[in-house]
Amino acid sequence: MNQRPEMSTGAAWSSGVGEAVASTQRSVVSPATAPLPAIDTTVAHPARRYDYWLGGKTHYAVDRASGDAVAAAFPAIRTAVLENRRFLQRAVAVLARDHGIDQFLDIGTGIPSAGNTHEIAQQIIPSARVVYADNDPVVLMHARALLDSSDPGRTAYIHGDLRDPATILDDPALTATLDLSHPIGLMLIAVLHFLVDQDEPHRIVRQLVDMLPAGSFVVLSHATYDFMPAEELAALADRAVPSHGPFRPRSRAEVSRFLTGLHLLDPGLVSGNEWRADDEPAPRPSAAETALYAAVARKP
Repeated sequence: MNQRPEMSTGAAWSSGVGEAVASTQRSVVSPATAPLPAIDTTVAHPARRYDYWLGGKTHYAVDRASGDAVAAAFPAIRTAVLENRRFLQRAVAVLARDHGIDQFLDIGTGIPSAGNTHEIAQQIIPSARVVYADNDPVVLMHARALLDSSDPGRTAYIHGDLRDPATILDDPALTATLDLSHPIGLMLIAVLHFLVDQDEPHRIVRQLVDMLPAGSFVVLSHATYDFMPAEELAALADRAVPSHGPFRPRSRAEVSRFLTGLHLLDPGLVSGNEWRADDEPAPRPSAAETALYAAVARKP
């Protein structure tokens, strides 16, 4: 197994634990017996940096340094990631409770933490099924050990890259877990802003939406600079160094293009802190602190 220098984690690293979970009836990791990809500890990864901001323990020194640099320019970053997490939970609850959605494809899931998609969905529909996908081998290892579903639901994990949707859509774990003839909730939570324009993110989202049956939903959140004051924008630009990885915040018009042809649920495409947040505790953060667009839209 590869060395894991300077990692802060309390989770088990045993691949044997992962394979045991992968072989259970209720959880599938694909490919379950493949060797783990190498972990690059020299470059910050969004999933590990996000875990650091959430107060998790699964990150390296390079992720912490990158996260601290972003926080120095944008002090509200931890508020923003918490609000993003709360939006995910509210959106999943709305789809399960109000629309009967009982299967989800969550791409860019990140390192498991409390309130994952399957936990929220299965509280409402115990038989709900969820497929997670991410491209970080650290996420893969933790998914093997932690994404165990409650009976009679089911979860699966695909090690795939959103930049190449075929690595997700062609994986047998997808159709083994989800029924692609029935509506699905496609979760694209805080992941599309890691695709630069050369990755053709709008084409990729269209490919994913075309796969969905009618009556499915797209749940999307996306970083934006639209609400930020000029001084914070300048500070972020000064710290946009390559070690932080690709990052492309988008305007409202650019984010709206991802939802072309879909029917927006109320309140539409709004700041993440505003999407059906009436029951969230006060005081609520501002749009500038959240720095995020959010929407849920139905495929007709």
